[in-house]
Amino acid sequence: MTMLDDRQTAAPWPAAYPQGYAVVDVETTGLARDDRIVSAAVYRLDARGEVEDHWYTLVNPERDPGPVWIHGLTSEVLEGAPLFPEIAAQLSERLAGRVLVAHNAAFDWSMIAREYARAAVTAPVEQRLCTIALSKELRLPLPNHKLESLAAHFGVVQQRAHHALDDARVLAEAFRPSLHAAARGGVRLPLLECRPLTEWYDSPVTPRAGYRPSQGQGSWRPSRKRPACPYPNPGRYESDKPLMQGMRVAFSGDTSIERELLEDRAVEAGLHVATSVSRLTSLLVTNDPDSATSKTVKAKSFGTPVLEESAFTHLLRDVAPARTVAVPRPSPSSE
Repeated sequence: MTMLDDRQTAAPWPAAYPQGYAVVDVETTGLARDDRIVSAAVYRLDARGEVEDHWYTLVNPERDPGPVWIHGLTSEVLEGAPLFPEIAAQLSERLAGRVLVAHNAAFDWSMIAREYARAAVTAPVEQRLCTIALSKELRLPLPNHKLESLAAHFGVVQQRAHHALDDARVLAEAFRPSLHAAARGGVRLPLLECRPLTEWYDSPVTPRAGYRPSQGQGSWRPSRKRPACPYPNPGRYESDKPLMQGMRVAFSGDTSIERELLEDRAVEAGLHVATSVSRLTSLLVTNDPDSATSKTVKAKSFGTPVLEESAFTHLLRDVAPARTVAVPRPSPSSE
């Protein structure tokens, strides 16, 4: 894409497009609910994607830094860094009134929302845009959805991969031509609502079995186990009828509400949260039913009902009680 192609758009500029963007990247101690941000960067862009300014900070996570072999930030480097509550106001100033843009925005937003909740501050973010979702809308011929592939497509050179400031710069430079291409083609931007967390309960940090900072391989992230659903599966969801306790629900793709929070709400309502789609799945919740994820492909092959997140959360308000309760089978030693 040439510079002329990059800047030429159909006139007038789409009125429905946002007036400003905050391109964000965060590096973290890991991917779990109790992980923390160790660095953050923001590039502020105007309505047409031109850079206004940028900002970067280290953040003391108050715990081990996690995969140092990825982000390069050791405990020694982070020891004198500010805590998140000390930089929250500066970050808020750069996010307020703008759409948060990130590559895999669900992750960056969830980490930011949790940090704000821990600090007892409301994150000033109303909408987010994932550049992976935008590249799909534009049907870009990418070999995969990695940031380096998006950057290469637009001729953007990465200098320090997994450094928050350089990753944010690369994404900002790749987002601008993407935004202009969307404007030329009249493409609806894949904006999702952000619902900030308003409370947070800290739990003890889960020890990472087998975690060795000197190694670059290994699965050390703690898994989250949910209690078994006490209700039998009543079968598939039927349109225009309420959800019923015991239904098996799977989720796919980005969600407006933080995924773990959405799953928690489903469990509290008496639903069974499934990690995959099978013939027993009652419904699949996704905001991108046309995507080619393994879950959406299986759902289509099995004829599994598909609901958008907004419809699902509406149905969560009034879930029908189960007809029966599954009684655990006694162990052979019990009387």
